This record gives sequence, C-alpha cells and structure tokens, in this order.
Amino acid sequence: MNSKIYYTLTDESPFLATQSLLPIVRGFARSASIDVETKNISLPARILAAFADKLPAGTLFAGVPVNDDLAFLGKLTLDKSANIIKLPNISASVPQLKAAIAELQKNGYGVPDYPDAPATEEEKAIRARYDKVKGSAVNPVLRQGNSDRRAPNAVKNYARKNPHSNGTWNNSVKTHVSSMQADDFYGNEKSITLAKADTFKIEFVAADGSVTELRPAKPLLEGEILDATVMRMASLEKFIAEQMADAKAKGVLFSVHLKATMMKVSDPVMFGAFVRVFLKDVFAKYADLFGELGIDANNGLADLYKRLEGSACEAEVRAAIDAALAKGPDLAMVDSSKGITNLHVPSDVIIDASMPAMIRNSGCMWNKEGKLQEVKAVIPDRCYAGIYDETIQFCKENGAFDPKTMGTVPNVGLMAQGAEEYGSHDKTFVAKGKGVIRAVDAQGSVLLEQPVEKGDIFRMCQTKDAPVRDWVKLAVTRARVSNTPAIFWLDPARAHDREIQKKVEAYLPEHDLTGLSIKIMSPREAIRETMTRVKQGLDTIGVTGNVMRDYLTDLFPILEVGTSAKMLSIVPLMAGGGLFETGAGGSAPKQVQQFLAENYLRWDSLGEYFALVPAFEQVATLTGNQKAKVLADALDSANGKILEFNRTPARKIGELDNRGSHFYLAMYWARALADQKDDAELSAKFAPVAQALEAGEKEIVAALAKEQGQPADIGGYYVPKADLLKKWMRPVQAFNQVIDSL
Repeated sequence: MNSKIYYTLTDESPFLATQSLLPIVRGFARSASIDVETKNISLPARILAAFADKLPAGTLFAGVPVNDDLAFLGKLTLDKSANIIKLPNISASVPQLKAAIAELQKNGYGVPDYPDAPATEEEKAIRARYDKVKGSAVNPVLRQGNSDRRAPNAVKNYARKNPHSNGTWNNSVKTHVSSMQADDFYGNEKSITLAKADTFKIEFVAADGSVTELRPAKPLLEGEILDATVMRMASLEKFIAEQMADAKAKGVLFSVHLKATMMKVSDPVMFGAFVRVFLKDVFAKYADLFGELGIDANNGLADLYKRLEGSACEAEVRAAIDAALAKGPDLAMVDSSKGITNLHVPSDVIIDASMPAMIRNSGCMWNKEGKLQEVKAVIPDRCYAGIYDETIQFCKENGAFDPKTMGTVPNVGLMAQGAEEYGSHDKTFVAKGKGVIRAVDAQGSVLLEQPVEKGDIFRMCQTKDAPVRDWVKLAVTRARVSNTPAIFWLDPARAHDREIQKKVEAYLPEHDLTGLSIKIMSPREAIRETMTRVKQGLDTIGVTGNVMRDYLTDLFPILEVGTSAKMLSIVPLMAGGGLFETGAGGSAPKQVQQFLAENYLRWDSLGEYFALVPAFEQVATLTGNQKAKVLADALDSANGKILEFNRTPARKIGELDNRGSHFYLAMYWARALADQKDDAELSAKFAPVAQALEAGEKEIVAALAKEQGQPADIGGYYVPKADLLKKWMRPVQAFNQVIDSL
C-alpha cells in the first residue's frame, strides 16, 4: 500500500498556517518515505471545480490544474488505505460565496456571477452548480465514518494547570434561551424506517391539485430512516415578534443563534425571517425599491446596506432602518466598534461557537457600547435548543465550571453517509404556495407528507442503517477502551430519535457489555447528568447524532480546555481508512483580519499536530513502515513539550504566534527523533537538525517576532498570492534553510 497522507488545503487562517507548517511536515515525513500530497478543497477551489468545463484548458489554481479534489477525496474515503488530514474549511453562506466569486473574477477566472433570482435555464443551471458549493459541501463527502472526538490527555492536563475563566454565574443572571413551543421542526417531525429497499421522489401538490416534482427519484436502502418535517413561517415570525418584545421588557440583548453555513437551505431562510421582522415596516414601505435592488433579507443587513449604496433613497432608507432597530430590543453585536450586529451576516453568529462563548462570558454578549450584557438567546427550533437551556440553568444553580477540576466529555458522533439533518440540503424546500409536500415511493404510495403554506420550510433527512450499527460499535469500543460510562442522547418525544433508539436497542446486544455503563437518555436528561458528573470531576462519553455531535464538541471543549481547536478528532472510515480532522475554524475570519492588520497569526495548529500522530500511526499499521511509528511517537513527545512549555500562539503582537509555534514543533520533534533508540538512521539524520534549531532558537524566534506589527498584504482573502504567502508565512531564512534541507 501507499505510504501517502493527503493534506487538505482549505481557507482563512488554517490555510495561512499551512504555508508555514506543511514544509515542516513534508520534510520530516520524507525521512520515513511518506509522501504528503495536498488536495485543495478551499471555497475558491470548489467554485472553480464546479465550472471546470467552462474554463480554458490547463487553467491553474494555486499552481496546479483545476481539479475536483473534493470528489477525488470522496472516492478515496471508500479505499481502506485512505489517510486524510482535513483542516477546517468555509461552509459558505451566500455573502461569502459572492465575495469569493468576485475575487476569483478579479484574478481573471471566468466564473459566472451568482444569480440571486435565476430566470433563464442557463441561470438556473449556474445557480444549481453554486448551490452544491455553498454551505456544508465538504463534510458530507468526506465523513464516510463516524466521529471519535476527545481532548488529548496533554491538552486536558495543561488546562488543569493553566485554567481559563468560565465567567461568574448565579441565580440572578437573566440570560436565557427562547424557543418555539409549536410549529417548529421538532414539533412537526414524522419518521419511518424502510422495511425494504425502494426509491422516493419529493413532490409539491398545490391546493389546485397540480403536482410539481421537487426532487427526482433516489434510492432508499432497507432499514433506512426517513424523516419529514416543516417549520411554519407564520408561526416563526409571530414567535420572533414576541421575543423582541420580551427582550426589550427584560432589558437583555437579543441574539439569534443558527447555523446558516452547515444548514445552507433552512437556516438562512430563518435568519432572513429575523431581519424581516426587525425591519417589518421598512420592508413594507420600500418593497418596490428592495425588489429593484435585489435585496434578500436572508443575506442580512450588511448585504442590504451594500445594495443601497448609491441609491437616491439610501439616506432615507438607512434612517428608517436605524429607527426600526432603535424601536426594538438592543441587538447583540459581532463587532461593536464597527456597528456590526447579530443580524448583519448570516454566517457571523454560528450556534456551536457562539453559545459556548456566551456561556464562558457569564452568559453575556457584547452590546453596542462594547460592554458585556446579559442575553436572550433565540434558538427557534427545539431539536437541540434544550441542551443550551439546561447548561445555562445548571450554571445558574451550580456556578461556573472549573477547568482545574472538571471531568471531560468525549463524543462518539453519528455522521457517516450524510446522516441526519446535515445531509438534508437536497431535500429542503421553501414552499411556493399552499399545498402538501410529500415523499412518494416507486409504486406511487405516499411515504411521508407535510401540509405547507407559502414560505414554510420543508425538510427531509435520511439516516442509513449501516452507519447506525457502526456508531453503536464505536461507542461500545470507546467505552471499553477508556473505561468510561457512555450515554446515548435520544429524545423519546422526537419522531426521528424514536426510530434511532429502536436500532440502538437492537444493536447493543451484538456486543459484550459486561462491566460497561451504557444508558439511553433524552438530551435534557443526558446533559444534566453529564454536567453533574463533570462538576464532580468524572468523565462521560456523549453518544450523539450528527448535529448534537457538532454542538457538543464545541460546548464541552470550550468549557474544559478553553477552545475546540485542540481536540483530537478521528473518523474511522467505514471502509477501513482514516480521516483525521483538526480543530474548529469558528474564529478564523477574525484571526485573518488581525493577521492582515498586524502580521500576527494566532491560529493554533495544535489540532494539526495531534491529527498527524494517528495519521503516521495508520501508515505504520497498514504498511509495516516502522519509521512512520517512530515519527508518530516523536511527534507525540513534541506535542507534549509544546503544551508543557506553552509554545502555542498567544493573542497579541510581541508574543509567540502561529509561525513561532511551528518553529518549536520542529525543534522538539527533531530532538525527540534524535534521542529515540528505535531507529538509528532517523536518530543520525535528525541529530544535526535538532542541534541547528536549538542553536538558532533565540535568533529565529526573535526574527519571527520582529516581523510582527506591520500590515501583511497577501494579495487577497480568498485567493491570496503564493509568493506573498511565502514571504509572510516563512519570513526567516535561517529556519527555512534547516527545514528545506530535509
């Protein structure tokens, strides 16, 4: 088998960090005859791949021909030798997508504009291609296995010795979660398990009886779970208005928490509802103008303001918007200094990052004066809102969590083969009128249906049987290996979870459960028990579905170790290979902004360091390459030194940044290889490398620090220039010469 690791090129600060880290990784890997090959799955690369047939032959991007690298990696996940390092990528909202398109066009790439309201067949075809690029385009392709995500012992021990603050909590805190009590996805869900293989298509039956096919027939497997639900837009808008009034009466900030990136069809529409309700009178008064300007509330206030620029009514409309916002409750701010609110950009406030950050800040977010203030956190749908409500109530009753003493919450997540809502994009529709949206099998029988009114959001999702069986197996394996109690988070009041629970109860007896503590609990009960145990210093494995996996693997790591970027995230692919995910990218945009302004990158590559260890171990296991195992052990030792001596990036200029952390990784890794006794050849090779780096430590670290404090022009946000990236990310020749000599 190949001794090859595929390393993904992605976006924003992880992409910047790769320019510095990858030469180090490649140099060390070569010593074990391991090829580290890059595959570009960044947002601009995905856009170009979508239109490759429209571009001139031989078009290059990032120095290589335009290829569909995501499709390549998707096929690779079905190979037992797959070994993929996957860094965080942009799950693009429409504003992000448009910005990337504009930058590509500026750089001479002939990709078409994004059609907001496609009218012609050509425009509809263009829109269809772009719709495959936006939102969660990457994860459903690569995640052909379930998730095993946990804090490495070294990270947990460091957090205990160097605890961060989780704020101050007591019963007087007014922060709370508000959710709909009816007519949301949770309340309307229907779910079935297929007794035999079939196909299904999705149709809209209008009130007049006419039938429109929304999605052509696709296969269903035996044992597959199929769900259908709907969010009633009229009820959502009424709920938003009620919560606005309640926030104003209580004197708390109003904030909306959605995931308009991963849930690229449903959540932007819900986000748009918040914008429309906040500006109800403005949208009514200027309906004709907004139609002419192509203003779409789903894209947020920032896009609205941009489209107003130059209009004869710009000042008048801005004044009307200001008056409408002043009449409502105070909005939580993304950037108080720039006046950027919670409603400016749909991808600015992402629930899995924003809620834990709020909880760490004593239940507060920033107000327009740049001060922390208590919050009404509005999470319209009840499917997962309860876990945040319980967390806030627990903190009010028991005080903030203490990183010095709290236990840990690893997660085993069901995510293979587009499981659950994150695979719903091609089965989510906004109703064009009153009628019924239904799933129909090959015989014409209705499998599931939902009545809809115009504007309602219909969503179907699928969960295949094989991933559930694999998920149960992984949960039992992790519980036994770590000797840790495990809880399946399943809600008996939710239709989908009832079907999942039947499978879990059927598959658990396939395993030896002797001596294990494995429970099934509703999410509210599960998080309450988990937090009680965490407070006592006890560990608990959360065994959850796909969305909850995403939310919890930010929530608990942020409370436990201060960040989710330092987690070890292993996806044992069902075909036998491995996908190794690195950290989380929620703060990447702010870090890029700081880098451009100050040439200081605070992205922490610790997730990459940790992911590389099992990637090298897999090479050793599959190929018998013992040098790969030596590399892995040495890297594991180096990672411990990074934490022991606090060589991770700080937050402000004058301190160690991402590039400095990479230097120390190289130095510690080389020293560990030089000192190990298992491979004399590697020891001899890396002894002079370690000596050179140790001798040059003060000079190199000082030179890296000297680079800070000046603007860094990389030639573009989405499409930076290779020569400028090298200039800024590898600025010290004394260091480069040692690494390049490998």
